[in-house]
Amino acid sequence: MNPNHIAIENAAETREPVLDIVDRVSEMLFGLFMALTFVGAVSTSVGPDAGHLMLRAALGCNLAWGLVDAVMFLVRTLANRGQRLRLALAVQHAADPAQAVRIIRDTLPPAMRTLVDDTELEAIRARLAGATALPTRPTLDAADWLGSVRIFFIVVLSTFPVALPFVLIDHVPLALLISRVLSMIMLFAGGMALGHYAGFGAIRAGFGMLALGLALTMAVIALGG
Repeated sequence: MNPNHIAIENAAETREPVLDIVDRVSEMLFGLFMALTFVGAVSTSVGPDAGHLMLRAALGCNLAWGLVDAVMFLVRTLANRGQRLRLALAVQHAADPAQAVRIIRDTLPPAMRTLVDDTELEAIRARLAGATALPTRPTLDAADWLGSVRIFFIVVLSTFPVALPFVLIDHVPLALLISRVLSMIMLFAGGMALGHYAGFGAIRAGFGMLALGLALTMAVIALGG
């Protein structure tokens, strides 16, 4: 990793994982919802190749959206890193420490501004002001590219539990039932993971995500998605 990049990250904040649990579950559910939009169409399809057609359509859709999601992750990461670099430079060029503290406070979300006093912000200002090797522009590193690859595969792989039953089982109603059961299990598991992470009850969150997922899927299909 570029030493300048390390300097700005260390000066501004302790680096978080490239993809946290919310990112991973959100991408999995996004891919799942995309695949589910094809299930309703398959349930009314006839012909011996309906399952393979659905798999190709669902996989092609998720390949495209997985690529879009991965690229936008890199764009978002670069934009956020540029904002932190701009903040560090603004602090270093401030007329006095008080102005620098005000600059930092203005970058905080409104809900956090009343939770942090000037003494705490002064410690951040001192670290930013002492950063001696700031990069000339925001850059991406290997971890960012790896994160984008992981996003791509999360979206794409979430297609298979929904679509594969139609390829492996010739009886479409049975394949549809298995696909829906697997989809509900994935929704419930994703909700549990988010609930455990957020601390508001894994089981409750699992059922909530299941209900939300079913409602969203029905809405997407009804809107022609």
